[in-house]
Amino acid sequence: MHNSETLNNEDIFDKDNLVKPPISLFAAILTLALGGLFIGTGEFATMSLLPSLANATQVSIPIAGQYISSYAVGVVIGAPVMAVIGARWPRKWLLYCLLFIALLGYAFSALAWSYPSLMVARFISGLPHGAWYGVAGLAASVMVPESRRTQYIGYVMLGLAAANVAGVPAMTWLGQQMGWRVAFSFVAVGVTITACMLYFFIPSTSPDHNASPLRELSALAKPQVWFTLAVATVGFGGMFAVYSYITPTLTQVSRFSLSEVPAVLVLWGMGMVCGNIIGGWMADKSLIPAIFIMLFWNIGCLGLFALVAQWKWAVLIALFLLGNGFALVPALQSRLMNVASDAQTLAASLNHSAFNLSNAIGASLGGMAIAAGAGWATTGWVGAALASGGLVFMVLSVIASKRSQHA
Repeated sequence: MHNSETLNNEDIFDKDNLVKPPISLFAAILTLALGGLFIGTGEFATMSLLPSLANATQVSIPIAGQYISSYAVGVVIGAPVMAVIGARWPRKWLLYCLLFIALLGYAFSALAWSYPSLMVARFISGLPHGAWYGVAGLAASVMVPESRRTQYIGYVMLGLAAANVAGVPAMTWLGQQMGWRVAFSFVAVGVTITACMLYFFIPSTSPDHNASPLRELSALAKPQVWFTLAVATVGFGGMFAVYSYITPTLTQVSRFSLSEVPAVLVLWGMGMVCGNIIGGWMADKSLIPAIFIMLFWNIGCLGLFALVAQWKWAVLIALFLLGNGFALVPALQSRLMNVASDAQTLAASLNHSAFNLSNAIGASLGGMAIAAGAGWATTGWVGAALASGGLVFMVLSVIASKRSQHA
């Protein structure tokens, strides 16, 4: 993540009046990232387990796809609700609560016996998702100087990237070898381990007595918050337009075998890891220009994917470069923290609600293009159009900010 000298340098805590972790900064960030790894694994691996889930609950695969939608609804609803309810809680206890809800969701998922019960279980599992990444990012930000804040938010988000490199293949393998119940149990155990690490490695902080649900909701009155959420919702939808249909694109257009797809997708995950590290560093240097660079990067790489999808080696490079576009996530989270002022918990959590909405938008528009006969690879062009829409919202955000400052 970072060199050990920087991570264990106690001087920065005294100098900048920061919150000092009980053991080390590395252990604290690793704990927050690990929670993101297991939560992210549970989200993405469900897609690869759909045939097994459909068979076990006696529904068709398209109907079983509602398990994914149920989780997404849980994320969209849970993020703001958890943030508002926990406004006055110490962040460490709020993180405990989120992990407990995740544990309930995955334990219930492992024990589900029917379509309705699994739908409810997946909804519960999604409730803590957005709030975890938002609150974990805030917990990391108070342990480091402001000049390094986005880098460390990126390190926390590495857990989500690592889920695609290691967590999802591991959970998929467990599901194939031992059954989907064992796969969901794997996530429940991981969440429990994270909770134990949270006790030892995350510092306790006093609650903000000035905080209140009303103050958190005040973020929704800020135009810059809505502009930034629009950038995430529309601009990142392009990634999901491609990712939602990546398996049939790779098998039918790029001519990879189905067994090769998981290994190919590891490249996407590796790109996400690199994007988090580089993007966080760029954003700390100059946040607004970094966001613009990342949006232009995504537009170009999504268009590149559409152009080269028919060639194996070229599409491998394109997938890695597309993964780099994940750098936009910590940058936008840092932007939300800047513009939300005193309502940072809600704003940071809403960032991940926005990304789940972008998932739905990207998948829907990509599916419409495919259904119209445009071909699997055209999801890249749909994605480029959505990323361009995000760029427009970012331009509007900057214009509105300058007008406000001038006024």
